[in-house]
Amino acid sequence: MSRIKIKYILSNEGQLLIGQRITVKGWVRAFRSNRFIQINDGSCLSNIQAVIDFEKYDEGIINQITTAAAVSVSGILVASIGTGQSVELQADAIEIIGAAHPDEVQKTVLQPKKHSLELLREQAHLRFRTNTFSAVFRIRHNVAYAIHHYFHEKGFYYLHTPIITGSDAEGAGEMFHVSTLDPLSPPLDSDGNVDYKQDFFGKPVNLTVSGQLEAELAALALGQVYTFGPTFRAENSNTSRHLAEFWMIEPEVAFNDLKDNMDLTEDFLKYICSYVIENCQEDLQFLDQREKQEQSQKPESERNEIGLIERLNFVIENPFKRLTYTEAITVLLNSNHHKKKKFKFPIQWGIDLQSEHERYLVEKEFKCPVILSDYPAEIKAFYMRQNDDNKTVAAMDVLFPGIGEIVGGSQREERYDVLLEKCKAFNIPEEELWWYLQTRKLGTVPHAGFGLGFERMIMFVTGMTNIRDVIPFPRTPLNASF
Repeated sequence: MSRIKIKYILSNEGQLLIGQRITVKGWVRAFRSNRFIQINDGSCLSNIQAVIDFEKYDEGIINQITTAAAVSVSGILVASIGTGQSVELQADAIEIIGAAHPDEVQKTVLQPKKHSLELLREQAHLRFRTNTFSAVFRIRHNVAYAIHHYFHEKGFYYLHTPIITGSDAEGAGEMFHVSTLDPLSPPLDSDGNVDYKQDFFGKPVNLTVSGQLEAELAALALGQVYTFGPTFRAENSNTSRHLAEFWMIEPEVAFNDLKDNMDLTEDFLKYICSYVIENCQEDLQFLDQREKQEQSQKPESERNEIGLIERLNFVIENPFKRLTYTEAITVLLNSNHHKKKKFKFPIQWGIDLQSEHERYLVEKEFKCPVILSDYPAEIKAFYMRQNDDNKTVAAMDVLFPGIGEIVGGSQREERYDVLLEKCKAFNIPEEELWWYLQTRKLGTVPHAGFGLGFERMIMFVTGMTNIRDVIPFPRTPLNASF
């Protein structure tokens, strides 16, 4: 008999299975009174209860029905007379597919008790089996699907940009080097430097920090494209907001200006939040309750003012407030929060705003998502379009409640002479980006795009506060386990 997933059995359509003999396969979450088995197969948060008459089974079988054991259970699906479930399985056949040794279970987070997120990270190979992480990763899948669906419906083309690159899109210099040379005795040139001409690619290359520059090339032919792939930063930042390996979504659109870019970003983010609300209700409600329990244990001054589901609706229902960086600095300087010296970081024109400033604008001042634009050129990347004031660039950041910046983007500099000067100012050799510069001589057009950190978005829609808890196997300084 073929297996039926628990998610389907517990759905409205699954009610049609009542009275039929079915088979479920999954892992034992609990076994009570030698009679009630709670089984989960990962298809949804909920378990299904199988009821057995233990007198009909060998003691050897009963003894193997332990937490984490993989089982196949067949029987008649009936309406449940107990509380907590609408249906249950009256089992008449049980097979132990994979035993779980109790002494091994006791060493792991599979023990049926509450575990810290830190311990769960240490056992990342097992944390998928917990309610919290199964919910997080089901939502992660749904958000990824929503992103592809959105762009497909809008007529974008999905572009796979290189993971190994010879350029530094951000000018940051904090990149992972890729080489096949012997690190202990690399070949040297006549000046005593490493001779990269003998390396695999014949020159120094790195893992990419962004697919944006390549996406621009495609947008100037295909009109509108997006990337969705892994990116890497060798920043030695051991914080709750940084990863060495993470995923980015980067659309690029020919003929778009900064306003078009803002419109696209707002519509895109609202779509993702709406999709999660509509398609991840069970997992979302579980994570919402989990967050409320955690918040209740914090001092009142540190609690989130609005819950997880409320925050998603906050994004969906409110038009995003748009103002310039200069206007935001004025708002912050005039705020009572600043006058009472409640900000930890100073505020003045030219600074890179901190998360506390961004959250104040969203949560206290405007009470809606915020898009800031026209940032000082000195704190933004070389490829952003220079404004007429020669002090600011056509950049934008989207700020969300509870998290601050979630998207960064800009209108790109399409003028060859201006872009060449920007490269010089950022010490970017012309020969390194000759191909990028050349596009500005061959039918150049205004164009714009943005970058959304996928994990940052998953943090927002799940309420998880550490970025390491929204990616299956986090890569951080001194940590490349699993």
